[in-house]
Amino acid sequence: MRFFFVSLAFLGLFATLVLPACKHDPLFSGGGDPDPVDTLDPGTTTGWPCSPDSVYFEVQVLPLLISQCAMPGCHDAASHQDGVVLTTYQQVMATGKVKPFNPGGSDLYEVILETDPDKRMPRPPAAALTAEQKSLIRKWIEQGAKNTTCNENYGSCDTTNVTYTNYVGTLMSTYCTGCHGGANPSAGLRLTTYGEAKASGQSGKLYGVIARLPGYPAMPQGGAALSACAVSKVKNWVDKGMPE
Repeated sequence: MRFFFVSLAFLGLFATLVLPACKHDPLFSGGGDPDPVDTLDPGTTTGWPCSPDSVYFEVQVLPLLISQCAMPGCHDAASHQDGVVLTTYQQVMATGKVKPFNPGGSDLYEVILETDPDKRMPRPPAAALTAEQKSLIRKWIEQGAKNTTCNENYGSCDTTNVTYTNYVGTLMSTYCTGCHGGANPSAGLRLTTYGEAKASGQSGKLYGVIARLPGYPAMPQGGAALSACAVSKVKNWVDKGMPE
Protein backbone atom coordinates (compact mmCIF):
# COMPACT_ATOMS: atom_id res chain seq x y z
CA MET A 1 0.00 0.00 0.00
CA ARG A 2 2.79 2.40 0.89
CA PHE A 3 4.41 1.67 -2.46
CA PHE A 4 1.09 2.51 -4.16
CA PHE A 5 0.84 6.00 -2.61
CA VAL A 6 4.49 6.75 -3.31
CA SER A 7 3.92 5.81 -6.94
CA LEU A 8 0.91 8.12 -7.17
CA ALA A 9 2.90 11.02 -5.72
CA PHE A 10 5.69 10.41 -8.20
CA LEU A 11 3.26 10.37 -11.11
CA GLY A 12 1.69 13.64 -9.96
CA LEU A 13 5.08 15.31 -9.75
CA PHE A 14 5.96 13.99 -13.22
CA ALA A 15 2.76 15.38 -14.72
CA THR A 16 3.35 18.77 -13.11
CA LEU A 17 6.84 19.05 -14.54
CA VAL A 18 6.37 17.50 -17.96
CA LEU A 19 2.84 18.11 -19.24
CA PRO A 20 3.08 21.92 -19.55
CA ALA A 21 6.02 21.44 -21.90
CA CYS A 22 3.73 19.50 -24.28
CA LYS A 23 1.47 22.51 -24.85
CA HIS A 24 1.88 23.78 -28.43
CA ASP A 25 2.39 27.46 -29.10
CA PRO A 26 -0.30 28.92 -31.39
CA LEU A 27 0.54 29.36 -35.05
CA PHE A 28 1.65 32.80 -36.19
CA SER A 29 -1.28 35.16 -35.67
CA GLY A 30 0.07 38.58 -36.50
CA GLY A 31 1.99 39.18 -33.30
CA GLY A 32 5.07 40.04 -35.32
CA ASP A 33 6.27 40.26 -38.90
CA PRO A 34 7.18 36.95 -40.55
CA ASP A 35 10.10 36.73 -42.93
CA PRO A 36 8.87 38.40 -46.14
CA VAL A 37 9.88 35.59 -48.46
CA ASP A 38 10.37 32.22 -46.78
CA THR A 39 7.45 32.04 -44.35
CA LEU A 40 4.96 33.31 -46.91
CA ASP A 41 5.53 30.06 -48.80
CA PRO A 42 6.77 27.69 -46.07
CA GLY A 43 6.84 24.72 -48.41
CA THR A 44 7.44 25.84 -51.96
CA THR A 45 6.43 22.44 -53.33
CA THR A 46 3.49 21.59 -51.05
CA GLY A 47 -0.19 22.50 -51.05
CA TRP A 48 -2.36 21.82 -54.11
CA PRO A 49 -1.26 21.46 -57.74
CA CYS A 50 -2.67 23.90 -60.28
CA SER A 51 -4.96 22.71 -63.04
CA PRO A 52 -4.54 24.42 -66.43
CA ASP A 53 -8.32 24.36 -66.80
CA SER A 54 -9.01 26.38 -63.65
CA VAL A 55 -8.45 30.00 -62.63
CA TYR A 56 -7.26 30.46 -59.05
CA PHE A 57 -8.22 33.61 -57.19
CA GLU A 58 -5.33 33.84 -54.75
CA VAL A 59 -2.52 33.23 -57.24
CA GLN A 60 -3.93 34.70 -60.47
CA VAL A 61 -6.85 37.07 -59.94
CA LEU A 62 -6.02 38.85 -56.67
CA PRO A 63 -2.39 39.72 -57.56
CA LEU A 64 -3.64 41.11 -60.87
CA LEU A 65 -6.30 43.26 -59.18
CA ILE A 66 -3.86 44.55 -56.56
CA SER A 67 -1.31 45.47 -59.22
CA GLN A 68 -3.72 47.00 -61.72
CA CYS A 69 -6.51 48.43 -59.56
CA ALA A 70 -5.65 48.62 -55.86
CA MET A 71 -2.84 51.14 -56.00
CA PRO A 72 -2.93 54.26 -53.76
CA GLY A 73 -5.60 56.71 -54.93
CA CYS A 74 -7.75 53.99 -56.45
CA HIS A 75 -9.12 50.83 -54.89
CA ASP A 76 -6.82 50.08 -51.98
CA ALA A 77 -8.21 50.00 -48.44
CA ALA A 78 -7.12 53.59 -47.70
CA SER A 79 -8.49 55.19 -50.87
CA HIS A 80 -11.54 52.97 -51.57
CA GLN A 81 -12.52 55.09 -54.57
CA ASP A 82 -16.30 54.91 -55.15
CA GLY A 83 -16.47 52.58 -52.16
CA VAL A 84 -14.65 49.82 -54.03
CA VAL A 85 -11.80 47.93 -52.33
CA LEU A 86 -10.03 45.18 -54.24
CA THR A 87 -7.48 43.80 -51.78
CA THR A 88 -9.25 40.71 -50.36
CA TYR A 89 -11.66 38.10 -51.67
CA GLN A 90 -14.51 39.32 -49.49
CA GLN A 91 -14.03 42.93 -50.60
CA VAL A 92 -13.72 42.00 -54.28
CA MET A 93 -16.97 40.04 -54.15
CA ALA A 94 -18.91 42.66 -52.18
CA THR A 95 -17.67 46.01 -53.45
CA GLY A 96 -16.83 44.76 -56.95
CA LYS A 97 -20.35 43.33 -57.08
CA VAL A 98 -19.22 40.03 -58.54
CA LYS A 99 -21.99 37.59 -59.40
CA PRO A 100 -20.71 34.01 -59.60
CA PHE A 101 -21.22 32.35 -62.99
CA ASN A 102 -22.42 35.68 -64.45
CA PRO A 103 -19.63 37.89 -65.86
CA GLY A 104 -22.08 40.16 -67.70
CA GLY A 105 -23.90 40.93 -64.46
CA SER A 106 -20.71 41.61 -62.49
CA ASP A 107 -19.62 45.25 -62.15
CA LEU A 108 -15.98 44.23 -61.84
CA TYR A 109 -16.02 42.64 -65.27
CA GLU A 110 -18.15 45.30 -66.93
CA VAL A 111 -15.80 48.17 -66.03
CA ILE A 112 -12.69 46.44 -67.39
CA LEU A 113 -14.51 46.03 -70.73
CA GLU A 114 -15.48 49.72 -70.94
CA THR A 115 -14.06 51.72 -73.83
CA ASP A 116 -15.16 55.09 -72.45
CA PRO A 117 -12.07 56.52 -70.67
CA ASP A 118 -14.29 58.07 -67.99
CA LYS A 119 -15.77 54.69 -67.08
CA ARG A 120 -13.02 52.22 -67.91
CA MET A 121 -10.94 50.55 -65.22
CA PRO A 122 -8.07 50.91 -64.67
CA ARG A 123 -8.51 54.64 -65.27
CA PRO A 124 -6.19 56.43 -67.70
CA PRO A 125 -3.30 57.16 -67.82
CA ALA A 126 -2.99 53.54 -66.66
CA ALA A 127 -3.18 51.08 -69.52
CA ALA A 128 -6.29 48.98 -70.02
CA LEU A 129 -6.09 45.31 -69.10
CA THR A 130 -4.91 43.07 -71.89
CA ALA A 131 -7.28 40.70 -73.68
CA GLU A 132 -5.63 37.82 -71.82
CA GLN A 133 -6.17 39.48 -68.43
CA LYS A 134 -9.81 40.25 -69.20
CA SER A 135 -10.31 36.65 -70.29
CA LEU A 136 -8.76 35.41 -67.04
CA ILE A 137 -11.20 37.40 -64.90
CA ARG A 138 -14.13 36.34 -67.07
CA LYS A 139 -13.19 32.68 -66.76
CA TRP A 140 -12.80 33.00 -62.98
CA ILE A 141 -16.33 34.40 -62.69
CA GLU A 142 -17.72 31.79 -65.09
CA GLN A 143 -16.22 29.09 -62.86
CA GLY A 144 -18.10 30.43 -59.85
CA ALA A 145 -15.82 33.25 -58.64
CA LYS A 146 -14.48 31.02 -55.86
CA ASN A 147 -11.75 31.83 -53.35
CA THR A 148 -9.34 29.20 -54.62
CA THR A 149 -5.58 28.75 -54.55
CA CYS A 150 -2.93 26.34 -55.81
CA ASN A 151 0.84 25.97 -56.01
CA GLU A 152 2.28 26.18 -59.50
CA ASN A 153 5.46 24.63 -58.11
CA TYR A 154 3.74 21.67 -56.49
CA GLY A 155 6.13 18.74 -56.28
CA SER A 156 9.25 20.70 -57.23
CA CYS A 157 10.57 24.21 -57.69
CA ASP A 158 12.22 24.13 -61.10
CA THR A 159 14.52 27.12 -61.49
CA THR A 160 16.22 25.82 -64.64
CA ASN A 161 15.58 27.22 -68.12
CA VAL A 162 13.68 30.27 -66.88
CA THR A 163 13.14 32.81 -69.67
CA TYR A 164 11.25 36.06 -70.06
CA THR A 165 8.78 34.40 -72.42
CA ASN A 166 7.99 31.33 -70.36
CA TYR A 167 7.91 32.90 -66.89
CA VAL A 168 9.22 36.38 -66.12
CA GLY A 169 6.95 38.27 -68.54
CA THR A 170 3.82 36.74 -67.05
CA LEU A 171 5.09 37.44 -63.54
CA MET A 172 5.63 41.11 -64.44
CA SER A 173 2.19 41.54 -66.02
CA THR A 174 0.48 39.94 -63.03
CA TYR A 175 2.33 41.62 -60.19
CA CYS A 176 4.13 44.71 -61.48
CA THR A 177 2.82 46.47 -64.57
CA GLY A 178 -0.13 48.07 -62.81
CA CYS A 179 2.33 50.48 -61.21
CA HIS A 180 5.20 50.07 -63.63
CA GLY A 181 3.36 50.47 -66.91
CA GLY A 182 1.13 52.94 -68.70
CA ALA A 183 1.95 56.54 -69.53
CA ASN A 184 3.14 57.48 -66.04
CA PRO A 185 4.91 54.49 -64.46
CA SER A 186 5.80 54.59 -60.76
CA ALA A 187 9.35 55.83 -60.08
CA GLY A 188 9.76 56.24 -63.83
CA LEU A 189 10.27 52.47 -64.15
CA ARG A 190 8.42 50.52 -66.81
CA LEU A 191 8.34 46.72 -66.83
CA THR A 192 6.07 46.02 -69.78
CA THR A 193 8.63 44.68 -72.26
CA TYR A 194 11.57 42.29 -72.27
CA GLY A 195 14.04 45.15 -72.70
CA GLU A 196 12.64 47.01 -69.71
CA ALA A 197 12.66 43.95 -67.47
CA LYS A 198 16.19 43.08 -68.61
CA ALA A 199 17.46 46.57 -67.77
CA SER A 200 15.95 46.31 -64.29
CA GLY A 201 17.51 42.88 -63.86
CA GLN A 202 20.94 44.12 -64.91
CA SER A 203 20.81 46.97 -62.41
CA GLY A 204 20.05 44.58 -59.55
CA LYS A 205 16.83 46.41 -58.72
CA LEU A 206 14.44 43.72 -59.90
CA TYR A 207 15.83 41.02 -57.65
CA GLY A 208 16.41 43.46 -54.79
CA VAL A 209 12.80 44.60 -54.57
CA ILE A 210 11.10 41.21 -54.97
CA ALA A 211 13.49 39.54 -52.52
CA ARG A 212 12.91 42.50 -50.20
CA LEU A 213 16.59 42.97 -49.54
CA PRO A 214 17.74 45.72 -47.14
CA GLY A 215 17.81 49.11 -48.87
CA TYR A 216 15.17 48.20 -51.46
CA PRO A 217 11.43 49.00 -51.29
CA ALA A 218 9.36 45.87 -50.75
CA MET A 219 7.54 44.79 -53.87
CA PRO A 220 4.88 44.02 -54.95
CA GLN A 221 3.62 47.14 -53.22
CA GLY A 222 0.43 46.55 -51.29
CA GLY A 223 0.51 42.82 -51.96
CA ALA A 224 2.00 39.74 -50.38
CA ALA A 225 5.62 38.92 -51.02
CA LEU A 226 6.37 36.59 -53.90
CA SER A 227 6.99 32.98 -52.93
CA ALA A 228 10.52 31.83 -52.27
CA CYS A 229 10.32 29.74 -55.43
CA ALA A 230 9.27 32.70 -57.59
CA VAL A 231 12.13 34.79 -56.21
CA SER A 232 14.56 31.93 -56.89
CA LYS A 233 13.34 31.68 -60.47
CA VAL A 234 13.91 35.38 -61.09
CA LYS A 235 17.37 35.18 -59.52
CA ASN A 236 18.22 32.26 -61.78
CA TRP A 237 16.97 34.23 -64.80
CA VAL A 238 19.17 37.20 -63.88
CA ASP A 239 22.19 35.00 -63.12
CA LYS A 240 21.85 33.28 -66.51
CA GLY A 241 21.98 36.58 -68.39
CA MET A 242 18.22 37.21 -68.61
CA PRO A 243 17.37 35.05 -71.66
CA GLU A 244 14.37 36.13 -73.67
